[in-house]
Amino acid sequence: MPARMLPRKTRPFTKPCMAARLDLSAMRGDRSAMTSETNWPLVWLLWLAGLGAAGQYGKISVIFDRLPSLYPEAGATLGFLVSLVGLVGIVLGIVAGVLVARIGYRRALLAGLLAGAAVSAFQSALPALPLFLLSRVIEGASHLAIVVAAPTLIAELSSPRDTGRSLTLWGTFFGVAFAVLAWGGIPLADRFGVGTLMAVHGLYMAVVALVLWPRLPRVAADPGRLSLAELGRAHLRLYSSARIGAPAAGWLFYTMCFVSVLTVFPLFLPDQARAMTMGLMPLLSIVSSLTLGVWMLRFVSAVTVIVAGFSTCLCFALLLGVWPGQPVLALALAAGLGLVQGATFAAVPQLIPAIGDRALANGGLAQMGNLGNTVGTPLMVVVLTGFGYRGLTFTLAILFGLGVVVHLLLARRRHAD
Repeated sequence: MPARMLPRKTRPFTKPCMAARLDLSAMRGDRSAMTSETNWPLVWLLWLAGLGAAGQYGKISVIFDRLPSLYPEAGATLGFLVSLVGLVGIVLGIVAGVLVARIGYRRALLAGLLAGAAVSAFQSALPALPLFLLSRVIEGASHLAIVVAAPTLIAELSSPRDTGRSLTLWGTFFGVAFAVLAWGGIPLADRFGVGTLMAVHGLYMAVVALVLWPRLPRVAADPGRLSLAELGRAHLRLYSSARIGAPAAGWLFYTMCFVSVLTVFPLFLPDQARAMTMGLMPLLSIVSSLTLGVWMLRFVSAVTVIVAGFSTCLCFALLLGVWPGQPVLALALAAGLGLVQGATFAAVPQLIPAIGDRALANGGLAQMGNLGNTVGTPLMVVVLTGFGYRGLTFTLAILFGLGVVVHLLLARRRHAD
């Protein structure tokens, strides 16, 4: 008798490595809300909205070295101009997931874009530092609205056949935005001033909002009032669910490693190869996500691709410990990170049939992503200071291994249910 016909208690044991592959069945779940044909023009427009959201981080990061001359008395307080958006995400990530589902995805996305445009316009005047810091808190809320609503809408606008491809595309928004800001934003700020960069970012957000306004579908909002009790239940529901919480659980380990790898590893690369390797690592991550990752999603579940990506990263982190400063190994590690990056967003609609739960899962991704970005680099610096280079590579290998273990354990729980 086939295993699926047996009573639950007599179902044969399945190895953890097979449990991740069994998530293929989630692809065939309730996809009734999805269209039979992907609306690619609108998917690309939503991706452009994502670039604006990533720019809310990047516009400060790429000109951070210029801020002390603008605010000479600020000292260490300037660091909050970068971190405040992330801190808002840590505190309010799941709140955003619930709130976006309540007020409606179209309304939340447009409000996030327009608020972001208004904040950047305000920042272009280079206000006093306390007002600049307050504007970054508002910008954090704007950022959350976009990164929760946009991927949820992309999943709804994509056919089952194209969902993996469209959400893998969405997963590239951060890397692409930082590359654009590094190549174009820094020269713009150098020539016309930091305020001009802020103004251009605000104009971009406003234009994207106006283009999307007549094109976005009206997806029904979830009924009910928002209350503290409901927010508490949402946190419990997310992190106790083997489906809704799975993407965020793995995403924490990815984000703890990604920024820190790009920040710390270049110190150990050969001088003649450092600049090229640093430029190629985020690019290769995006390319592997859009090529190998999309190809793999045609045959296996998103969770399987994530596990493969984490496993690849684990192997190359250990190899970098044996052969320090090898550019080829660092590039291979970046390619493995790309597999995790795209497949994590693709896992949301595969694992979760209900659109409201998908918004909650995307809120969890925002929360865990901001947490990982916030603690990852300081953790690596502490490890590097105390245990040296091999301690750093071993710590990375542990974090990648935890990403594998968490996903396999949650896959096993889903299979048992």
